[in-house]
Amino acid sequence: MDNHGRGYGPRPRPEGGAGAPVDGRPSDPLPYEGVWRFTAPAVDASVPQARHAVRDLLLRQGVPVSDDLVHGLLLIVSELVTNAVRHAALLSPMLAVEVAVGAEWVRVAVEDNHPYRPTALEADHGQTGGRGLLLVTEIAREAGGVCNVEHTASGGKVIWVALPLKPAR
Repeated sequence: MDNHGRGYGPRPRPEGGAGAPVDGRPSDPLPYEGVWRFTAPAVDASVPQARHAVRDLLLRQGVPVSDDLVHGLLLIVSELVTNAVRHAALLSPMLAVEVAVGAEWVRVAVEDNHPYRPTALEADHGQTGGRGLLLVTEIAREAGGVCNVEHTASGGKVIWVALPLKPAR
């Protein structure tokens, strides 16, 4: 995976501005805040590579995440990268994983250049697949976060999940 880490770069916030200072003055970034982007080919081997890259980044930056949140984030990354590999690789031979960490939240996003915008399917117990985005949406909801799919300027899509940081106990 190619790492395009930007460390203390721009600090995007999920809608609603969670973590914005009350008095309106910008606050100094915490040591773990920043935005990092990894690119990889849309192949099966990129799924565990993306998962390991995100896990290692969270550890290296000292992001205050609980084990449950880490497991949820890694499952989300696995599902989203798997979807990009399985469904977008023909039109998008490369994918990108972005991790953005703010003072009170963490956001993971997977971007590809395929124009199809997926929706979460209902659980069909007769099928063995096709429920990855439903799983991602449920993990986000249970953690108090949000999940969204957006079009990119290049005609592709980005699927992102933002979760609140709850310090590890």
